[in-house]
Amino acid sequence: MPKKDSQNIIRAVADYGKRLFGFIRGRVHTDEDAEDILQDVWYQLSNQPEVDAIEQISGWLYRVARNKITDKYRKQKDELLEDLSYEDEDGEISFKEILLAESDTPEDESLKKLFWDQLFLALEELPENQRYVFIQNELEERTFQELAEETGENIKTLISRKGYAVKHLRSRLQNLYQEFINY
Repeated sequence: MPKKDSQNIIRAVADYGKRLFGFIRGRVHTDEDAEDILQDVWYQLSNQPEVDAIEQISGWLYRVARNKITDKYRKQKDELLEDLSYEDEDGEISFKEILLAESDTPEDESLKKLFWDQLFLALEELPENQRYVFIQNELEERTFQELAEETGENIKTLISRKGYAVKHLRSRLQNLYQEFINY
């Protein structure tokens, strides 16, 4: 690695390390997960052929961090996404069936990746308190009781926030869902 790139990486770690860790930590369940993701971000930066060619290093770092966080959630095996379902003529079909389906072809994998990407974009559109409850309850498998104890909020308030989140996600993902089942 050229000396200039090495100095740019050291400067990036010094300038953005704490803020980037805080950004990641606010989106994952444990400090260990945040540290692992941050390490992956620094590793990816160190493997860039020309670090000084990155015009907006902060934007690049946060984009990589968001992608790593998304990857972490995608890898979880036991998501509880039954609440994200869509009623069709034959009955109820869960989005979980799409998100966790085995991919037989590159087209299936591409469509599934698109669905995950759209899910996380839709989650980013939610108010922070709704997104937090949805992610903690559905992706992190935390109970409403645990969340109520942590936040000091009433359980009914948390359930209501999650309900609003689910309603938004259903609406936002409906067209993509239709494309998926008609595929």
